[in-house]
Amino acid sequence: MDQERAVLVGVILPESTADPRDPLGELASLAKTAGARVVGQVLQKKQKPDAGTYIGSGKASEVAHIAKREQANVVLFDNDLSPGQIGTLEKIINEEVGTPKGQEGIKVLDRSELILDIFATRAQTHEAKLQVELAQMQYTYPRLMKMWGHLERIQSGAGGGMGLGTRGPGETQLETDRRLVRNRVSHLRKEIEEIQARKSRQVAARNLEHFTVCVVGYTNAGKSTLFNTLTAAGTYADDKLFATLDTKTRGWRLERGTEVMLSDTVGFVRDLPHNLVASFKATLEEAVHADLLLHVLDVGHPHAEQQFKSVHEVLKDIGVTDKPEILLLNKVDTEEGEQAFPLWRNLHPDAIPVSAKTGQGLDKLLGAVLKAVRGSQVDVTLEADVTNGRLLSFLESHTRIHDRAFTDGRVTLKAVMGKRTLADLSRNEQVAVKAVEAVG
Repeated sequence: MDQERAVLVGVILPESTADPRDPLGELASLAKTAGARVVGQVLQKKQKPDAGTYIGSGKASEVAHIAKREQANVVLFDNDLSPGQIGTLEKIINEEVGTPKGQEGIKVLDRSELILDIFATRAQTHEAKLQVELAQMQYTYPRLMKMWGHLERIQSGAGGGMGLGTRGPGETQLETDRRLVRNRVSHLRKEIEEIQARKSRQVAARNLEHFTVCVVGYTNAGKSTLFNTLTAAGTYADDKLFATLDTKTRGWRLERGTEVMLSDTVGFVRDLPHNLVASFKATLEEAVHADLLLHVLDVGHPHAEQQFKSVHEVLKDIGVTDKPEILLLNKVDTEEGEQAFPLWRNLHPDAIPVSAKTGQGLDKLLGAVLKAVRGSQVDVTLEADVTNGRLLSFLESHTRIHDRAFTDGRVTLKAVMGKRTLADLSRNEQVAVKAVEAVG
């Protein structure tokens, strides 16, 4: 949206997951990220939504009055509306505002459509663009009935020039559009399934070779800043929601002979549209298969508690349960973070306070990750030919050698390595594994 003027509307239902201290705060951030300027807000508490307009006709008139006064051109709901509710609201609002017939008038967008709009502008890779398009198509399909009120007939048969197989009563524009959407959805699903299968193989292969760490967290919590600080990869980081849509994976060297693969992921958000969770399963493949999760939390954010819960809900949705996790209390260098830290330290004593921006606490993070990696490491005594330069070079770069002894053209090494590296060496006929011990 091009700096559109937006009125925000939120309905607090008994099961609402919005932050009670600032129910429309996140919607305001989403609006800003989409490029809109917030010019008004309407909040309502209800036991259940109104079937026709979600908010009731009286509240709809109030929204229309604010939209007219503030010259708004879009109304954004923090709830998911039905196609009928959106159509009815647009009719009421535009009639009360006095929008001339034939003009576009004031649009009504619900939360899912707003998030889809943001994702569409953020998608960079072919894969992410396909996933966004699929989610948009799945969102659009049930709404086509309301989008096509005229149901005009396409003329076919004699003089229509449409060829064999198309003669008959014709089809409505609605039916044509639905068929086109169905076909496109089928094509997108097939292409995404192929990408997901390929990505699963790549992730599985990478996991066989490396200890993998995945950065997860609520959108705008500082994940990409942390990722950049640790790997110097130059991932896009911005003070906006969903700055990162495409997963990036880089090597992160903890110490000599110990490197892990670190992945950054798309930010999570509460009530993420289910179509997006399904579509972005491939993007979140790293989290599904990771050995360790780094959960980045903006500890000073007023909605930190809600964001913490939302991340775990999304992880559960994509099948990530009972996985080792290190909670990082980020932005402790800010005044808000400093004030909130004692509470979170009491709730999560093992959490590590950090500042992805200044580097504060990252030494403790490195130590905690090393401890996790060493839990999967062993101390191995092995023997090889001193002339096998390729093997020795591999051992120098992939293990931590702490003792060497040379005898009759052979070298005996003692080295700390991952269990996966040991498994690879055990299959190599050019090396003899003499002893394996736990890392002390």
